Amino acid sequence: MGRLSEFTVQLATLLDAGIPIVRALRILEGQMPPGPFKDVLRQITQDVESGSALSEAMEKHPKVFDLLYTNMVRAGEIGGVQDVILLRLAEFMARIQDIRSRVKGALFYPVVVMVLAFAVITVLLVFVIPTFAKIFARERMDLPWITQTMMSLSDQVKKWGWVVILAVGAVYLIHRILLARSEAYRLGRDRFLLKLPLLGDLQRKSLLARFARTFGTLIQSGVPHLEALEIVEGSLGNKEIQRAVEAIRASIREGEGLARPMQGSPVFDEIVVNMVDVGEETGELDRMLLKIADRYEKEVDQKIYVVFKVIEPVTIVFLAVIVGLIMLSLLLPMVQLVQRLGKGV
Repeated sequence: MGRLSEFTVQLATLLDAGIPIVRALRILEGQMPPGPFKDVLRQITQDVESGSALSEAMEKHPKVFDLLYTNMVRAGEIGGVQDVILLRLAEFMARIQDIRSRVKGALFYPVVVMVLAFAVITVLLVFVIPTFAKIFARERMDLPWITQTMMSLSDQVKKWGWVVILAVGAVYLIHRILLARSEAYRLGRDRFLLKLPLLGDLQRKSLLARFARTFGTLIQSGVPHLEALEIVEGSLGNKEIQRAVEAIRASIREGEGLARPMQGSPVFDEIVVNMVDVGEETGELDRMLLKIADRYEKEVDQKIYVVFKVIEPVTIVFLAVIVGLIMLSLLLPMVQLVQRLGKGV
């Protein structure tokens, strides 16, 4: 994403300076380090030299230039404002990448902590506790209930741990297969994710920001509403909001507006519906959509801060409690053992 965004800005700058498209592509191709992107850029340059439009050349490489990108480039070609569209596209890509990075960053810390917690607990249960269990058994000690519980848990983990790992792997494999083959399963998964405490609201606001930013940018660039909505629908990655966008497309095909089908969807709140309604009435839908995107991107930033501040202490406390219980189960009999040895001396 970073290299593509950089290429887009540089191409827009060269075109704005009056450099012909083929020469601009040649310049950028020469600046690119060897790699897949340079090879794609070379093929695009050759196609444009042969008489193809830039958007047509880019369409041959959908893994690099997606539907949104090529449609905005086509809109710039039709309107004769290719440099303006490319700059707008680069700004759009930067904003989308920023919001994705913030969401991933908010989830990274708790995931790392939970993985480390699982690793530490596994080592204690599989290796440390059995070693101490042999010592306590040799001394024929009367163990506290918490120690007995941990030793029993350790035995179960050693005995059935591999079964649990295989079961988790099988569940994950089935999950991936169902995601790939079952639309109903994907819809259920996406609805569930949107209902999660804290994270569900964060994802919903992130999706709304992406919807508004993408749709508004496309309309502003001259892409027709129906075509823009089709591109938006394919870029969201959540079946629940995709169904809502499909309902909006159907409404437009029937000659109606955007606001009514949005009002009937649980994804769009009253603020979005009312601002879209006003935008349609005033003929400034693109500006309203971009305002919606700005609003929800700010809310996502605030939500990320809140989620991080909540999840961080919760994960630390969870890890401390579990490890503390395990260590306590070992410490209590060790104290008894030391006292016994002291009396024996």
